[in-house]
Amino acid sequence: MKRPLLADTYRRENPAIYLRQSQIKGFEVMRTFRRCLLVAPKLDRLARSVPDARKIADSLVSRGVKLALGGSVYDPADLMGKMFFNILATFAEFEADLIRMRTREGLAIARSKGKLKGKQPKLSDKQQQELVRMHSTGEYSISSLAELFSVSRPTVYRVLARNELT
Repeated sequence: MKRPLLADTYRRENPAIYLRQSQIKGFEVMRTFRRCLLVAPKLDRLARSVPDARKIADSLVSRGVKLALGGSVYDPADLMGKMFFNILATFAEFEADLIRMRTREGLAIARSKGKLKGKQPKLSDKQQQELVRMHSTGEYSISSLAELFSVSRPTVYRVLARNELT
């Protein structure tokens, strides 16, 4: 994971107080003698909704941790920092909702045009009927049927199970 520019700048400006760096769930945490800084590339990577972001911010405040989002440091304990954090969380949630909505619309359009059919069956209906017929004669084992039809044994079992129900 490429480290954000802010972390490098922070380390350069404060080399004496920098202790170590660790990865916590994909976010860089800068630990120092005086303070901690959680570095996240974007807020939508940190939280999925405004209430979730608020919980994370409250947790950060209780631990005395500042938050760095995309090059800017926000202190969730500060009034202005809290306001900016809430605004950013609202926009991040809005952006995620837009992406979900567009994805659903695109899938619906693809389905209506017949472009989204899912995985196609390995065997046609005729091949499935023939496989069931051959199996019912008792002359063929599951392995030999799988080899004859160029499918796996689990596929043969699925075809047989489907046709036993009908």
